[in-house]
Amino acid sequence: MAQHRIFATAFAKVYPMLVAKAEKKGRSRAEVDQVIFWLTGYDAAGLAGALEQGLDIQTFFARAPAMNPKRSLITGTVCGVRVEQVAEPLMREIRYLDKLVDELARGRPMEKILRT
Repeated sequence: MAQHRIFATAFAKVYPMLVAKAEKKGRSRAEVDQVIFWLTGYDAAGLAGALEQGLDIQTFFARAPAMNPKRSLITGTVCGVRVEQVAEPLMREIRYLDKLVDELARGRPMEKILRT
């Protein structure tokens, strides 16, 4: 089966869209970064390096230092798809990130977004 084309898309192309989605609703780039750090274990230098290197999404998630074990607590829908029911592991990680940024854009408190 052919891979979804999003897997080969550069994370550096997707990242500005995530930031724009949050900023349009009054949230900040730093908050988007905090969500990414929580989900993937990247730090500021690691994220900057991944963006600079032009890593595709598949490689970005594969090289993530420590995927957060609490990410399985992320539930709900993104584009009409329940994230907890996505069978493809990489697509589920992408949906988790999108769901977190959606929650951020909707004004949900950061403590709830980060499942603390």
